[in-house]
Amino acid sequence: MPNADLPDAPDFDVLLKRLGDAEGYLDLVGMRERRIALEPKIAAPDLWDDADEARKVTTAYGRLNDDIQGLERLRERLDDARTLWDMAADEGDPTSQAEAASEAGGISSELDQLELQSLLGGEHDERDAVCEIHSGEGGTDAQDWAEMMLRMYLRWAERRGFEVELDEVSAGQEAGIQSATFIVRGRHAYGFLSSERGVHRLYRISPFDSQARRQTSYAAVEVVPFIEDVSDEVVIDDKELRVDTYRSSGAGGQHVNVTDSAVRITHLPTNIVVSCQNERSQLQNRAKAMQILAAKLAERARQARLDELAKISGPQGAVSRGGSFIRGYVLAPYQAVKDERTGYETGNVQATLDGDLDEFIESWLRWRRSQGSDR
Repeated sequence: MPNADLPDAPDFDVLLKRLGDAEGYLDLVGMRERRIALEPKIAAPDLWDDADEARKVTTAYGRLNDDIQGLERLRERLDDARTLWDMAADEGDPTSQAEAASEAGGISSELDQLELQSLLGGEHDERDAVCEIHSGEGGTDAQDWAEMMLRMYLRWAERRGFEVELDEVSAGQEAGIQSATFIVRGRHAYGFLSSERGVHRLYRISPFDSQARRQTSYAAVEVVPFIEDVSDEVVIDDKELRVDTYRSSGAGGQHVNVTDSAVRITHLPTNIVVSCQNERSQLQNRAKAMQILAAKLAERARQARLDELAKISGPQGAVSRGGSFIRGYVLAPYQAVKDERTGYETGNVQATLDGDLDEFIESWLRWRRSQGSDR
């Protein structure tokens, strides 16, 4: 009669196959070759003569090294867990069997993350992300919704261990915010947050309506990859810029450090407007605003190239089943959040608003791959 206290045997063969698949789709062999190719540059005594190039080389080498060592450690851990299980089973040691089963579960979770990483194959998916939130239709409710969304993304970034640089927040007229610009720094930040680009709709009983009527509010999210140096992609003529300075003012005083040196730059040919108010000086704010402007112009140029290719290759179908918005959040008369592109939904609205976005993001990444696009 089987011992009810013993854990079920992990399927080590399945885990081994999943690990082998991961080594394949992540190109372990190619990563090792690229690491070897970078080693002479890393060892060069004049590496830091060009600081920008040195950062690129060391970042690329560090990421390759982390990925390679991560896969190698997983294989070692899997071998050790299997050996421990077999020995414990032979000796009738339930404590060691439980330890081996727990380790196998941890390895399975890490393989889940590697499978998710394999979906991040876009040209700029590994980069930091420049994000903007703009309130839309809905008056004060929409401005409150925009602030709720800002909080949601800050919480999501915190959960993932990403750093957030909040560069500009424009306070709402009565509550909330009109807009916010922030940079999320972390590996694959852009790849993940690309899923959030578009219009988000909130349906709820308005806390600003004395008659407690239901209100529909909209806010839009823009996301572009943040590239430290885009001089190879875009050239910005100072004559095409209008630069305004103003005194910054945050929402509730908690989002920004109030200064007298906030900068707003308008690119006249495209009417793209960027602002920065969180640096210590006007010069620093201008430099950061120029970086964000360059990133947006580079993305605009890439998008134009993709659109031109799409015209050549013919129609590819609608990018959204919902049309005017990508995700709907309902707080009354029932509670639900549904992504109109992927069909993924949850009834736990509060968790979503607290930054639990990973299932939405993963569903979108899988949907993107099914569409044959990295856009």
